[in-house]
Amino acid sequence: MRDPAPWQRRYNNMWILSILLGVLGQYLFVGRPAGVSVPIFVALFYVLFFYAMKGRMGGFDRWRGQSRMGWFLFAPIALLSMTFVLYANELFRFLNPIVMFILIVAQTMLLARGGSQPWHRPRFVLEHIKQWLVTPFAHLTAPFNTMSDWVNSRRDTNKARSVAGKVGFGLMLAAPLLFVVVLLLASADGIFMSWVNKLGTLFAGDSIDSVVSRIIFTCCLSIYVFCYLWGLLFQKRKAVDMSAAELTPDGEPKLRPGVEREKVDPISAATVLVCVNVVYVLFAAIQFTYLFGAAEGLLPGGTAYAEYARRGFSELVIVSLINIGILLVGLHFIGKGSMLFERLRQVMLSVLMGCTLVMLISAYSRLSMYEEVYGYTELRLLVHGFMIFLGVLMAVAFVRIWYTRFSLAKIYIALAITSYVIMNFANIDARIAVNNIARFEETGKIDMYYLGTLSADAAPAIVKLWEKHPEYTQLESILKGYEGEAQRRNHWQSWNLSYHRQLP
Repeated sequence: MRDPAPWQRRYNNMWILSILLGVLGQYLFVGRPAGVSVPIFVALFYVLFFYAMKGRMGGFDRWRGQSRMGWFLFAPIALLSMTFVLYANELFRFLNPIVMFILIVAQTMLLARGGSQPWHRPRFVLEHIKQWLVTPFAHLTAPFNTMSDWVNSRRDTNKARSVAGKVGFGLMLAAPLLFVVVLLLASADGIFMSWVNKLGTLFAGDSIDSVVSRIIFTCCLSIYVFCYLWGLLFQKRKAVDMSAAELTPDGEPKLRPGVEREKVDPISAATVLVCVNVVYVLFAAIQFTYLFGAAEGLLPGGTAYAEYARRGFSELVIVSLINIGILLVGLHFIGKGSMLFERLRQVMLSVLMGCTLVMLISAYSRLSMYEEVYGYTELRLLVHGFMIFLGVLMAVAFVRIWYTRFSLAKIYIALAITSYVIMNFANIDARIAVNNIARFEETGKIDMYYLGTLSADAAPAIVKLWEKHPEYTQLESILKGYEGEAQRRNHWQSWNLSYHRQLP
């Protein structure tokens, strides 16, 4: 028998492992709510990834820090996968698969030396989208070519083995055709459909519809994973002129000597910054007057407490985002003038960041005042977290104004990923329940309907409230709903700590 080359054996094994991953994927996810199945599947995918990339990782980074960022992404990916085991918040259960997919694609690109751009530059986003959306479908023939090469490599003087290999390959090619034909015939004849259903129950213990969905899921997942890894292995790299690709600390390409980027005149820029800051400083002074005196009734005439808290909140957040844009322009697109103008630029940008922090504090306090009157919701707590995140960005920007030897883009991306993971582990539903119950104890007001929309993460706080106030029958109904959902998640793949606590 002609021995296949080592690389051919690697590709054959990749295809077999991809099929196994597809089979395990349908067993973990089809007809099962996500739970402990998510970290298990992620771990299995990485086993396949590292096997496929063996010998392709390590060595010289095209861009400094590429592989280091790739290894760093293991932490958020692992932590986000564990949220399916620990928490039950529906919003994050919807968002986290999308975020994890984005991070996994970015990580595998970085570790496999994919992409021609640094990870913190906008063009990397375009390559990222191409890598998962276009490249796998450009390699759809790869798994079938791999099977064909495997059959050819099995040709031998032993005709029986050669024939067996060809028959096996023929069966694999016939499977999709038989699948479609059986479905059409079953739809055309009720008796044939009943026999097909009996076969499905016999082999899979489920209806034919479930068997069909499992087969489709397995095929799609296996082929996509294999083609995605194939795209990482066989990348079309463009030649890069490394002399022209040298980067500044912010990740911008250094221009050749004698070539300068068009920038705003420093005098004009300083005039704009001074005018803007005069308005912001006046606004900040008004905020200090009314914001910190609101509790004592020092509000504008005819303005109610809650109305003052609500009005202008979104505008303040939008202005803060605009100021981040002004900062970026001030850091990168203002021409260098004399030392006096350079210092003036830094001072004006610092004042801008200081006023922006005051606006964020004002918006944060307004929202807190509004919550005291109308209660706590998921959106309001998420906005609180977003404003804290913006405040951290402002603090980092202030440092960057005076200390220029680090990349603002890298820090901002790392902070965004870290902040998202922290929000996942903040257990928002439990916090909402605790805060609303504390407000109820003080005011006697609580929205029972909204309390019932929270996930099982809120159950411990609701149990305590029910024990103190058994006259509120709605609370018992909410807890029974959690218990019913926990009983429906009776498969080990769906195990989740929050729901497990609700079992009797």
